[in-house]
Amino acid sequence: MVKSVLNATHFQNEGAAFAYVEAKLWPYGPVCPHCGNIDGARIRKLAGKTTRLGLRKCYECGKPFTVRMGTIFESSHLPLHLWLQIIHLMCASKKGIATRQIQRMLVCSMKTAWFLGHRIREAMKAGDLSALGGSGQIVEIDETVIGKTDEAPKKIIGGRSGFRNVAFALVERGGSARTFHVDGVTMAALVPIIRANVDARSTVMTDEHASYQHLGQDFWRHASVNHTQEEYVRYTNAVMFPSGEPYVIHTNTVEGYFSIFKRGMIGVYQHCREKHLHRYLAEFDFRYSNRARLGINDIARADLALLGVVGKRLTYQTTCN
Repeated sequence: MVKSVLNATHFQNEGAAFAYVEAKLWPYGPVCPHCGNIDGARIRKLAGKTTRLGLRKCYECGKPFTVRMGTIFESSHLPLHLWLQIIHLMCASKKGIATRQIQRMLVCSMKTAWFLGHRIREAMKAGDLSALGGSGQIVEIDETVIGKTDEAPKKIIGGRSGFRNVAFALVERGGSARTFHVDGVTMAALVPIIRANVDARSTVMTDEHASYQHLGQDFWRHASVNHTQEEYVRYTNAVMFPSGEPYVIHTNTVEGYFSIFKRGMIGVYQHCREKHLHRYLAEFDFRYSNRARLGINDIARADLALLGVVGKRLTYQTTCN
């Protein structure tokens, strides 16, 4: 039987949306965002006729609150069930969903749709900073340029034009991705990031870029392919795993990640100012690191994004000159 995922009750009913979010964010009962009280006997749900939906009162500090408080939902006039719809759509859309499309779907202003999208990207930002790779694991490394910077400095950074944003990616083969917005592609800019985010027991694979030449000193093994010589895959009999299984040298995984990222940024979002690039990188990292091939479907992915809303209230304020 054909059935839309968005027909689920929590996507259509505000009361069900509150119940759904409360179950995810408060699995052991409500938590007061003011004083941290978790004693259910000292927290009561208010149910007056004029009381707003989901309102509770903490009798430790005497303050009212809802599950929205202290999250990206706080101070938003958008109903919670519509928030959940957009979170699901952003998590289910491999290359993202345009601000204009959200605007048309919600019949709201572009400013509201744009702000909504950035709040959700903030929720998608990874909290796990553990090292990628490990013993017997491969981490592919590469960089790319996307769009233009807010300013246009007439200089060359690490052999590349300073007119563009540089995205630097670490992708664990068969695992997750972690990308960074960097100022250039020099060894001084890239190597500290690699050391801080990749397990020293890993094998790292790169292209022939000069900044990567000495990575073998920091990691179990460094292998590279020479794209300038049209070498994209190299097979070797060198043994990496204790089982004696040989490995294949390439950076096709990280380049595949960049392919998805660029199709989204150019084909869907089209415009991205430099100061917001890190949020888009977090969005693509999140979907890639929680993809179907790793056993995470659209619903589970949206639930993971929902768990990230706490403590990430994002405000944009217009400055006056």
